[in-house]
Amino acid sequence: MGDRWHVEVDRGVCIGSATCLHHAPGAFRLDTARQSHPEAPETDANEQVLAAAEGCPVEAIVITVADGGEPVFPPEE
Repeated sequence: MGDRWHVEVDRGVCIGSATCLHHAPGAFRLDTARQSHPEAPETDANEQVLAAAEGCPVEAIVITVADGGEPVFPPEE
């Protein structure tokens, strides 16, 4: 996966399930309102961050390729 990814959490959608913390420890944190935030908005592509996005019960995590903006998750339909 040699890309760099831009990771965002739509906090209007996030329900604070903390599933992202389970799948990608250290990549996400919850604030005092239990809303998820990426620890670093840009990161190396990795399976844990992708698993966190795929496992989010409300698909609040959006991943794009940092340089070009192409969607990684959710994929374009």
